[in-house]
Formats: sequence, C-alpha cells, structure tokens
Amino acid sequence: MSSQLTNNNYTMVPESLNNINLVQEMKKEREDWTRLYYKMLKGLETMIDVQKMVKDIKKLMEEVNTMLTEVEGTILATSINNRIVNATNIAGISEDL
Repeated sequence: MSSQLTNNNYTMVPESLNNINLVQEMKKEREDWTRLYYKMLKGLETMIDVQKMVKDIKKLMEEVNTMLTEVEGTILATSINNRIVNATNIAGISEDL
C-alpha cells in the first residue's frame, strides 16, 4: 500500500507506519550503541589509569629496593667495623695479659 491524498487530508497507510516504527527502532539502536561506546571508553580510561598506577607502584618499588640495598650496605659496614673494634680490643687485652 502507499500513501493516499483524499480531500486534502493526508492518510497514512500501514507501510508508512512500518517505516516510522523502523526509524524509531533504528534511533533506539543508535542510542544503545552510543551508550555502549561511552561505557567502553570509560572502561578504557579506567584501564589506562590502572596502568599509570602500576607504573607508579613499580617506580616506588625500585626506590624502596635501592633504599634497602643502601641500608644493607650500612648494616654490613657497621658489622665489619664492630668486628674490627672487637678484634682490636681482644688484641689489646691479650697484650696486657
């Protein structure tokens, strides 16, 4: 069926109604895809933020590792100095005896 003109009144026939419904469905699908697109963008933004945080954490871990290595070096040097002092004291005591 097609549209008809009757006494200056426009009459819509079922085909036209189907077209209107189709246009409404297409509009709804476009809106659904748009919402999905923005959800995906939000997800990607979140993933990028997590990657940045992981990078920052990795950098902090490297700094902590460096500090621990320095602390270990200090402890080792102190231990060596302590042993030298102890050995010197023992040597001094044995000379006195």
